[in-house]
Amino acid sequence: MISIRKLPADELSKVQSIAQHTWPTTFANILSSEQIEYMLNWMYSLEMLESQLEKGHTFLLAEEEGTDFGFAGFELNYSEGPKAKLHKIYLLPEAQGKGAGKALILEVADRARKASQKSLLLNVNKYNQKAIEFYNRIGFQEIYKEVIDIGNGYIMDDVVMELSL
Repeated sequence: MISIRKLPADELSKVQSIAQHTWPTTFANILSSEQIEYMLNWMYSLEMLESQLEKGHTFLLAEEEGTDFGFAGFELNYSEGPKAKLHKIYLLPEAQGKGAGKALILEVADRARKASQKSLLLNVNKYNQKAIEFYNRIGFQEIYKEVIDIGNGYIMDDVVMELSL
């Protein structure tokens, strides 16, 4: 049975660990190993995760029988008004395809809905077709594309998707 719980600050290393195990597989055919390492060091340092928590982000951890296997990080009242933003969602490769990703997104959507958010936004790499198809099945729709300069000569080339709540 999958359980999802809010992650306290002293357990953010679990997010970091899952990301470090997930990213190399998830992005192997999309990003260079140098860009993967750069982004992991930047986006998943404990300092960055703690900073996000201090700014109001919520991290949820998915676990089953004491094993941590996925997480989601989101923010309410994102810059576009009463909309939530799903900033991060990753599952260990061995946990994918078993309903945990959908369970995490539904939990985020439920929390956002209860906080009077009108929709849930997310960015996904435009070449990550598996993820885009997954989000489409849940009900997300593409609303625009954007390219974000993340420094060190790297960019994020994303599709922005939205789920009405």
